[in-house]
Amino acid sequence: MLLIYNNVAAFEAMSEDEKSTVFAQVDALMKELQESGEWAGGEALVDAARTTTVKVRDGGTVITDGPYLEAKEHLAGYLTVDVASQERAVEIAARWPDACRWAMEVREVISGG
Repeated sequence: MLLIYNNVAAFEAMSEDEKSTVFAQVDALMKELQESGEWAGGEALVDAARTTTVKVRDGGTVITDGPYLEAKEHLAGYLTVDVASQERAVEIAARWPDACRWAMEVREVISGG
C-alpha cells in the first residue's frame, strides 16, 4: 500500500498550471499501473479537518473532531498495488507527484488469506 501525504494549504497555493501538471502526472501513472495490472485500488481522502478520532479509555468513548495531531502534512489518500517486490513499490511511490513535495509511505498489507 502506498500512503499519500500532502499539505492542503500548500496545494491550494499552487497555480492552476502546477495543479494541472500534478494531475497529469497522476493520470499517466494510474494508466500505466492499470495497463500493467499492478493497480489494485485506492482512493483520495477528504480534508483532515473533517476527521473524527475515536478512542476508548477507562471504559468511556472519547470523540475528537478534526485532526488529532497538529501537522502540516496529512494522509490524503492511498493506492493499493500488486507488485513483485518492495523495490517496485518504492519506484512507484517515488514517481507519485506528492513524493517530491511532501511524502509517500510504502507499507506491506497483512493478508488474512
